[in-house]
Amino acid sequence: MAGIFNRLFKIGQSEAHSIVDKLEDPIKMTEQGIRDLKRDLGEAMHSLAEIKGLAIRLKKQADDSGKLAQDMERKAMLLLQRAQSGEIDPAQAEQLAMEVLNEKESADRRAAQLFQDYQNQNAMSQQLQAKVEDLRKTISTYENELVTLRARAKTANSMRRVNQQLAKIDSSSTLNMLEKMKQKVSEEESLATAYGEVAAGTTSLEARVSQVLTTRVADNQKSLEDLKRKMGLLPPAP
Repeated sequence: MAGIFNRLFKIGQSEAHSIVDKLEDPIKMTEQGIRDLKRDLGEAMHSLAEIKGLAIRLKKQADDSGKLAQDMERKAMLLLQRAQSGEIDPAQAEQLAMEVLNEKESADRRAAQLFQDYQNQNAMSQQLQAKVEDLRKTISTYENELVTLRARAKTANSMRRVNQQLAKIDSSSTLNMLEKMKQKVSEEESLATAYGEVAAGTTSLEARVSQVLTTRVADNQKSLEDLKRKMGLLPPAP
């Protein structure tokens, strides 16, 4: 029986060690993975801020170029209107209007290019924003898994310590101790019984002596009374 217990304890101890060994590396790997992901998240958020900042600047530059193109068109129209009214030489007005229109076209092209760049950067920022959110969720998932792994590792360590303690128990020596204890108790019980019998025997002897003495005194008393009645000192017995 002791051999069976020892084998069971060893099996439990082996399984506990195996569980702990399997859990230690995943915990360390998860902790490192979370640290790496958080570092990546920080870098991604920094990049996202830069891309969003660039998109904002591009949008503003595109708007400014669009406003400049509109202003150039308005100036060209104003030159033609003043030439029409005779305020400015028509030839000079048309020459200036053409130059202004060239500036307008350049501003339009620049505005269109800047707006296209803005759209590209904005699309990239949206994609990166989605990846940042996914990364946040991944980190949260890994952190929850890490809590579970730590709890499992703690339980496995407790099981290992208990099994180690149980494995150290020598069943045969424990049984020997119990048998010795039983023998000692039996001896004490026998000794107590013997003392009881001795005490009972002593009491019986005293009782017998007392009975004899009491009987002798009673017999002597009766003889004395009979003698007194015979001498007429006591009335006859009823």
